[in-house]
Amino acid sequence: MARIALDAMGGDHAPTATIAGALLALQELPPEHVIQLVGRTDAIRAELDAQLAAALPAVREQAGRLTIVEAAEVIEMTDKPSVAIRGKPNSSMAVGLRLQVDGQSDAFVSAGNTGAQMAASTFILRLHDGLTRPAIGTLFPSARVPVVVLDSGANVDCSASELVQFARLGAVYAEDVLGRPNPAIAMLSVGEEPEKGNAAVKEAHRELASGSGLNFIGNVEGRDLPMGMCDRGPVDVVVCDGFVGNVLLKFYEAVPKLIVGLLVKGGVAKEQIGAAFTGLDYAAHGGAPLLGVKGVSIICHGKSSPEAIKNGILVGLRASQSRMSDHIGQRLAAGIQGTPA
Repeated sequence: MARIALDAMGGDHAPTATIAGALLALQELPPEHVIQLVGRTDAIRAELDAQLAAALPAVREQAGRLTIVEAAEVIEMTDKPSVAIRGKPNSSMAVGLRLQVDGQSDAFVSAGNTGAQMAASTFILRLHDGLTRPAIGTLFPSARVPVVVLDSGANVDCSASELVQFARLGAVYAEDVLGRPNPAIAMLSVGEEPEKGNAAVKEAHRELASGSGLNFIGNVEGRDLPMGMCDRGPVDVVVCDGFVGNVLLKFYEAVPKLIVGLLVKGGVAKEQIGAAFTGLDYAAHGGAPLLGVKGVSIICHGKSSPEAIKNGILVGLRASQSRMSDHIGQRLAAGIQGTPA
């Protein structure tokens, strides 16, 4: 049985969207799994009762698999990350993460303040030995299959050794959650040649190419991501620092709106083209795991819809069941000892 803790107060549309997402998730989760709604009990109960009153009987029957965990404080989207650690120790985010430490939960999902979630996850769950920073692993749609890009926003400046660590984190995510054995790892740079890039990228390239134990295929350029492959074959994981990754992520999010707008102006009916871009919708992937912490912490978009929350919960379940965090610890240990990862 897996217990998924959901930050019921996190996100622009909480608790309405979070509770609706939890109810959607119950329809897809096997019956042995439960969802823990973490937050202010009165607010959660009022919203849950309202949604259940309007729900189908099949949905109401599943409500017994929801439990409410009281957390009196809420971290606002405008709060600084340090608030999650020192200012609001009884927030829904902090309480939800501590459930894992206390052995009462198996994963945590939130659409709340991303910086606060990273800080709280690092402080409460701790990092695996040998890791200096966690990384956000985000799925980017491509013409082939989604590509894992990390870091997509946690660390704007990275050393070469940290980029190498990200490669190991991404490899485990691709294997455990996406089911891709021996995933192809690439470094995002300004050219395919090993000598292209800044100092950190060039050094990381040398380390990954010289016996890292990973299936490292070299550098890729930004144009290779939408295709999901380069001239050397398919790409599963792309490594970069969080500054580049977040710029790339925000650009990706805007592309569907641009293309749809241009096509509509050209006379194509919006209904005809909408289905073609469903794969580019963040809601389809739900959430991105914060890789490197000793546990499961899933970061969802602040504007997450119920569908996105549901998919974030499902990502948390897959990460927990695959024991991804344990495998990350093993992969990092192997890399530190110089053995094949």
